[in-house]
Amino acid sequence: MTQIHDVALEAGGHGFRIRVYPATQPNGAMLVWLHGGAFMFGTLEMPEADQVARRLSADGTTVISVDYTLAPLDALESLTPPSEDAGFPSPEQLRAEAEAAGPRARFPVASLQVVEAFDWAVANAERLGARPEQVALGGASAGANLSAGAAMRLRDRRTTMPAVLALVYPSPHDGILPPNDELARLLQDVPPEHIFTPEVRSAINRNYLPDGIDPHGYAFPGGHDLTGLPPVLIVNAELDSLRASAEAFAAELARASVDVHLVRQRGAMHGYLNEIGHPAAEHTLALLADAVAGAPRREANS
Repeated sequence: MTQIHDVALEAGGHGFRIRVYPATQPNGAMLVWLHGGAFMFGTLEMPEADQVARRLSADGTTVISVDYTLAPLDALESLTPPSEDAGFPSPEQLRAEAEAAGPRARFPVASLQVVEAFDWAVANAERLGARPEQVALGGASAGANLSAGAAMRLRDRRTTMPAVLALVYPSPHDGILPPNDELARLLQDVPPEHIFTPEVRSAINRNYLPDGIDPHGYAFPGGHDLTGLPPVLIVNAELDSLRASAEAFAAELARASVDVHLVRQRGAMHGYLNEIGHPAAEHTLALLADAVAGAPRREANS
C-alpha cells in the first residue's frame, strides 16, 4: 500500500508541496483539501489538515492536502484575532510557523497553487485508486475561500471541474455581512475572543488582497456570477459571525441554479475541526465523506 508522502509542485512563481494520503481501501473518490488560518497561518500538521485527511482516507477517500504559500504577517500588529480555541495558533506557535513557513506571498499565489494541486490530483487519480472525474475540492475557513476561488478559475478555464465543492465555515464575501436577528442574539453569548469583528476581517482580507480588486471572484466569490459551479456542500458553525456570509453564498448558488446543501452545526464555533473528537467535527467528517464518495461524475466542460 502506498504510504503518506509529499510531492513538490510550483505555481504562481513559488514552490509548494502537497501531502498525499492514499485511501486504505479506495472507493474511487479523491479530495483536494485546504486548511484554514486567515490566509496567514496553518500547517499540514494542524488537525484541520492532518486529522481530516487521515480520517477521510481511512474511510476510502484519497486526500491531497495542500501546503499553499501563506500570506505575509504584516497584519498581525493590527489584529486581535479570535483565541487559540477558535483555531488560531498561540503566539509561540505563530513565531514557530513564521520561521518554518518560508517565503510568503499575497493573492493570487495560493489561488494558482490550488488549481495546480487540483490538476495534479486529476492527472494522478487513477494510480491512487480514484477516478479523475470524481476529484472533489474543499477546505475550511480561508481554505474554503481558496477552494471556491479555484473552482471559479477552473470553471472559467473550461476544463475538468471538481466533482463537488466542500466548504466548511467559509466566508466567501469580502467582509463581514450583517447578522440576522437570530445570529445576532446567539453572538451575544459568545466570548468576544471567539468572534471575528468587521475590523479583524478587514485586516485579514486586505493583508491577502490589499487593493480589494477582485473582478472575477477568484479571491472572494461571494457576490459574483456563480453559474456553472459544481454541487456545493456548505457546513457552518452556528456560533460564528462569518456564518451570514456562508448563508448568503448558499442563496446566491441556488439562484445560479447550482445544487447546494447547507448544514449548520448547532452549538459549534469557528475552527471546530481543530478540536479532535468534537461532535461537530465528527458530523462534518461524515458529511464530507458522504459528499465526496457520492459525488456525481462530472466530465470536462459539463
